[in-house]
Amino acid sequence: MDPKTLRDAFSGLSVFFAVAHARSFTKAAARLGVSQTAVSHAVRALEARLGVSLLSRNSRNVTMTEAGEQLLANVAPQFEAIDTQLQALTELSNSPTGTIRITASDHAVRAVLMTKLKLFLPAHPGIKVELSTNSGFVDIVAERFDAGVRLGEAVAQDMIAVRIAADAPYAVVATPAYLQHHGMAQTPSDLLQHNCINLRLPTRGNLWAWEFAVDGREVNLRVDGQLVFNNTSEAVEAVLAGLGVAYLPAELVGQYVQSGQLLQMLEDFSPVWPGLHLYYPSRRQPSGAMALLIAALRV
Repeated sequence: MDPKTLRDAFSGLSVFFAVAHARSFTKAAARLGVSQTAVSHAVRALEARLGVSLLSRNSRNVTMTEAGEQLLANVAPQFEAIDTQLQALTELSNSPTGTIRITASDHAVRAVLMTKLKLFLPAHPGIKVELSTNSGFVDIVAERFDAGVRLGEAVAQDMIAVRIAADAPYAVVATPAYLQHHGMAQTPSDLLQHNCINLRLPTRGNLWAWEFAVDGREVNLRVDGQLVFNNTSEAVEAVLAGLGVAYLPAELVGQYVQSGQLLQMLEDFSPVWPGLHLYYPSRRQPSGAMALLIAALRV
């Protein structure tokens, strides 16, 4: 295969993989920074070279043919490995560069990542970090993230996990004014009589159960209240406004407990959760930029 044909084939493959992952020509074009027409032409040219149809197109969505599924499953991993190795070779003679895409909860971003990125990014001007906040469980391979951040117990076994924060106690908190009117909870079951601020997990769709340790056993309490959020930032604001009782990472509300803006309850019943971990696929060799970020985040 002559050099131009080889370049065209690799270009067509990268465009096809982008469309396959996004299930959309429009989203793939935005991700690649090119026009939708250019994406369509590249895919059609690849299909013509291979002599098979890779994608089925209609007015609503894009699906893969059997040949497209086979190409994605068998070639995409090798293609990504080649890209990683080429990036590594480039970094032998230059400062590491590239974009690192990470999915994390808003709590992880606020409590850990931003604090460490303030020191990391100025020291590595060639590295970009894209943070996508999501409280649900994201398939980082399918969504083309380089890494994710979750509590240690939530990391899949086929991932490499790097601890980036200590174990995390949770706290049940409310304002003094709220508790003066409704009373302090003495046991977890007392919370069933309170206006509790809930979190809904996007992936599962259900309300998150509050976990406590009672007489050496784990108790999952389904509480009720007027407010439900899908991340912790709004829950912090709501509890500070006196709108109910919240169950949140202690590091997010610790400053407000110390200042007296919030009071903590049920400390003897609140378990300690496994700390935050950065995780990435075990079969993927980290790029130079990713290796530097891992070293900066590791505790």
